[in-house]
Amino acid sequence: MRTAPTHQPSTERTDHTVPHQGVARTTPLMALDRVPWREIQDSTGCAAAIPLLLGTVACGDPETARAALDDLRKRICQYGFVVEQATAATVPFLWELAQLPQVTCRAEVIQLLKSIADARQWETTAAVYPKLLHRSENPVVWERAARQAVHDRRGVLRRLMDEEDTEIARATTELARALGE
Repeated sequence: MRTAPTHQPSTERTDHTVPHQGVARTTPLMALDRVPWREIQDSTGCAAAIPLLLGTVACGDPETARAALDDLRKRICQYGFVVEQATAATVPFLWELAQLPQVTCRAEVIQLLKSIADARQWETTAAVYPKLLHRSENPVVWERAARQAVHDRRGVLRRLMDEEDTEIARATTELARALGE
């Protein structure tokens, strides 16, 4: 009698990069379904809309992609410095989008990564109001996790800095400085 296979953790990397030849993977954002979006929060509440927004950034025309990125920014890095619970889970997908040549707003994606890397709102607030650290939902932990997620995939910076698009190269240089690279 055969038994059902036991679940094994995936060994697939989520920080996919574009090969040097410029050939992108055929299907971006493959790992979106591995994140429990309905169980985590963005600035609007349930983060279930994030996969759709990421997909729109990946495949939308320039105007639609930018609008989706603006909505995403408001949900995961509100005001450019307030991160949410869903931010760290979103960062690997932002790195992926930054590397995909078909994404029409790559520089803006990189700028969002920089905003997340610079975020210190909750830590600054907790320094004045330490009770914040003892809440069941600890935004300081979210902020640190989001910054760490940006740092974890910084290995692609050099390739992005070498882009012919000066806007992408400039945004990447600013991100590299923020990361201490």
